[in-house]
Amino acid sequence: MDEKLKKQIVDAFNTASDKYAFLNELKELVYSISPENENPVERVLWVPKEEVVANDYNPNTVQPKELHLLYTSIKEDGYTQPIVTYWDEEKKKYVIVDGFHRNLILRRYNDIEERCGGRLPIVVIDKNINDRMASTVRHNRARGSHSVDGMVNIVFSMLKEGCSEETICKKLGMESREFVKLFFVTGFAKVFKNYTYSKAIDKIVFTDKIKEELHDEDSGS
Repeated sequence: MDEKLKKQIVDAFNTASDKYAFLNELKELVYSISPENENPVERVLWVPKEEVVANDYNPNTVQPKELHLLYTSIKEDGYTQPIVTYWDEEKKKYVIVDGFHRNLILRRYNDIEERCGGRLPIVVIDKNINDRMASTVRHNRARGSHSVDGMVNIVFSMLKEGCSEETICKKLGMESREFVKLFFVTGFAKVFKNYTYSKAIDKIVFTDKIKEELHDEDSGS
């Protein structure tokens, strides 16, 4: 980069009344012209914690020991991963897709909040609700950390939105057999009595005799 241009940027930064806002605007500019702007990580913004809120569907859980380990990691190494969010125009907030516990560390530990100026590092994705929920599950499953209850809520929501089991399996990284077990064991089959299964799913259902077992439960046998 030209030295004169560097000096102009540094001078503008030094005289900016809100240095975080200045840097965020600079990152937005770089992101807009970057050949890698399809990757959210190309635009990491630091925003006030008050502008970031949790979603109501995350199936990820962390035990106290692991949470404290995360605190130690952030304390020693800083934030090495941004929090994945989407912008909610109605709430005027960034809603967390992945990284709730990284967000929680700053809110729970004063030393981290002070060091970061009460701001969280975020990236922003632009997707509909089903895709956002699927993104959350993919992030969690990739780390091997998600709860069955949370997974149930997401699959249920996607089914209500009209997603096929093929789409759900593809987006959530599930095998057809996983979907079948989740669908019947959790009681989805009773809620979606007139649901039309794909041939692949129907074959698994009959092979595992899950329908028959469910019928036995309903009849009290």
